[in-house]
Amino acid sequence: MKILEHLGENFSEALFGWAGNGQDHGPTPLDYPGVERIPTHRKNGVRLSLVRMLTRPIPAFSLCPRPGKNHLLPRCRKNPRLGGDIAAAARRYGGDIARRSPLPQQLSPLVATSSAALAHLEARASDNIGPELDLPAAAAAALACDPHPTVVSYTAFISGAAQHARPLPALSAFAGMLRLGLRPNDFTFPSAFKAAASAPPRSTIGPQIHSLAIRFGYLPVDPFVSCAALDMYFKTGRLKLAGHLFGEMPNRNVVAWNAVMTNAVLDGRPLETIEAYFGLREAGGLPNVVSVCAFFNACAGAMYLSLGEQFHGFVVKCGFEMDVSVLNSMVDFYGKCRCAGKARAVFDGMGVRNSVSWCSMLAAYAQNGAEEEAFAAYLGARRAGEEPTDFMVSSALTTCAGLLGLDLGRALHAVAVRSCIDANIFVASSLVDMYGKCGCVEDAEQIFYETPQRNLVTWNAMIGGYAHIGDAQNALLVFDDMIRSGETAPNYITLVNVITSCSRGGLTKEGYGLFETMRERFGIEPRTEHYACVVDLLGRAGMEEHAYEVIQGMPMRPSISVWGALLGACKMHGKTELGRIAAEKLFELDPQDSGNHVLLSNMFASAGRWAEATDIRKEMKNVGIKKDPGCSWVTWKNVVHVFRAKDTKHEMYNEIQALLSKLTKQMQAAGYMPDTQYSLYDLEEEEKESEVFQHSEKLALAFGLICIPPGVPIRIMKNLRICVDCHRAFKFISGIVGREIIVRDNNRFHHFKQYQCSCGDYW
Repeated sequence: MKILEHLGENFSEALFGWAGNGQDHGPTPLDYPGVERIPTHRKNGVRLSLVRMLTRPIPAFSLCPRPGKNHLLPRCRKNPRLGGDIAAAARRYGGDIARRSPLPQQLSPLVATSSAALAHLEARASDNIGPELDLPAAAAAALACDPHPTVVSYTAFISGAAQHARPLPALSAFAGMLRLGLRPNDFTFPSAFKAAASAPPRSTIGPQIHSLAIRFGYLPVDPFVSCAALDMYFKTGRLKLAGHLFGEMPNRNVVAWNAVMTNAVLDGRPLETIEAYFGLREAGGLPNVVSVCAFFNACAGAMYLSLGEQFHGFVVKCGFEMDVSVLNSMVDFYGKCRCAGKARAVFDGMGVRNSVSWCSMLAAYAQNGAEEEAFAAYLGARRAGEEPTDFMVSSALTTCAGLLGLDLGRALHAVAVRSCIDANIFVASSLVDMYGKCGCVEDAEQIFYETPQRNLVTWNAMIGGYAHIGDAQNALLVFDDMIRSGETAPNYITLVNVITSCSRGGLTKEGYGLFETMRERFGIEPRTEHYACVVDLLGRAGMEEHAYEVIQGMPMRPSISVWGALLGACKMHGKTELGRIAAEKLFELDPQDSGNHVLLSNMFASAGRWAEATDIRKEMKNVGIKKDPGCSWVTWKNVVHVFRAKDTKHEMYNEIQALLSKLTKQMQAAGYMPDTQYSLYDLEEEEKESEVFQHSEKLALAFGLICIPPGVPIRIMKNLRICVDCHRAFKFISGIVGREIIVRDNNRFHHFKQYQCSCGDYW
């Protein structure tokens, strides 16, 4: 019992204290049906629990004519369900089994059989097998009723439990074998370290297992055990202890270097991964597939395109280019470095593709804004026979959010439900984000509140959904819930979404107060994005001078978005001189952007300064700057119908014009007056009124009213900001025809219903 004396009270308290902290880490070997606890007592300072197994004959064994070792185990390995049934019987009638020879000798290998079959059966998730067959319970029962357990049987159970994310049963079994005086071997310790890697950050279980490994002479000389301990320290955030252990290792093989590289890149330390790779090479070590993948991931994280391209050549030279894992890492690397074309070239050259290959290509397109190509990659994966995974579906959902393809998004939602991955936190977060960006906040809310676990992305997606429609009140409520829940701390994106929602919802005081206290409350330094939101917040409220003061006090150079927000506010409130200052700054930063020139011209036009507005238009023509044509589009029956101002080429042109003429008369009878302040000054008023009714969004609306049946909302996309007259007209039309109209311009959503807009005319 020397081992027991060495552990003393500490290991038991660390293990069982963790078990009693309210977290569900899965059952221990003594927590299964058919295993009755006898009251706990202590011996040699360690808590002990005895097991009493119920006794009864087992009819199932009558099926085996001679239930010998050579007869039973091969059948169990080939048929996991048979093994589970036998183990279940062992769990229920273990006392009788223990007295019948030679079955006790078969129980130890059965532990390994049950554990090995777990992954396959859990992946199948079969309704008719899953509830009946509890393989972890079977393995635990087999171990518990073995009268003479060995190191092999305990190691098999610890390994199986650790591999299937059952750390507490694994560590409990490890403590149990120590109590029996069994000596862990070089296979036991790596499994124990793997289980300890899932322990809470402040737990002392990992270091205590480390001390045991030193006592038995495995650390730091055994490379297999050392690498497992090293990985455990990295995963529990003990970087100093990991570095100390790595420095003590006399023989650092490629596995040890890989542990350093992979954990560094997973922790967001790509430069350390690159340094570790070169350390491996300087030590004379040869990289393997894991090393190569880690290096590509590090180059992707650090955006080192040139270094990654050079490494690509090295990989080809060394013959790694045929490995599918390496090729997947290349696709991911090029995608994250904004080279979707090169990612596609690598993908097309792959002889063998797996699910990760398709997901990497899909993500590469999505990260580079190629939504249509990304969705095509998803369809290609499905045609190739790949089953939808959580990563595949979540990546495809981001493409629907970018395209605002609500129908496609709903179809993917159905795929997620059918594949039983809709509750996955990544899929759920993508669904919330997709519905929020498509303007379906009610659907986003339903998924958000039904999700059992939420991470930072989930919270940000819900707050962002409210920001898109300008619902500041609900955005602030969800933000407060996030803070109170303690599930996660806000990041800079969270605050951008909250301040944006306050800007669009008119809550100037709340938004500006959050901006001023974000450093003290959350430890987040304001970025350019936050300043742009605050300038927009103040500008919409008519506080342009204050917004200009905020810009002058910025610790960094104001960006295009900051000056653009100020110019938009000046145009909205007629502050032409301050608007000219903002426009000049924008011309310096991006002289070829036509939108800034047009915005300045419209600002002068709205103030009646037609000469200056004309001068800006002439200057644009002289330097070759062309205004981006405004267009709007509606999707109907999987066809996108695009309209431009004064469009006469559409096949339904006559029907559209007839309906617009009818709607004009009805609106004028209801009190509508066209807003022509931005029309060309050299036109007669009647011509101006006729011109505003040929805007692209009005043409798209007329088409939608003709084709889309009643009861279905009409969804219109516009690449520019909706004009004042169209906004006013859409409110009238929504009440006249009794239809819900949803417009997504380049700024936000507008929900028109019964003569009202969701923005409250604050846009």
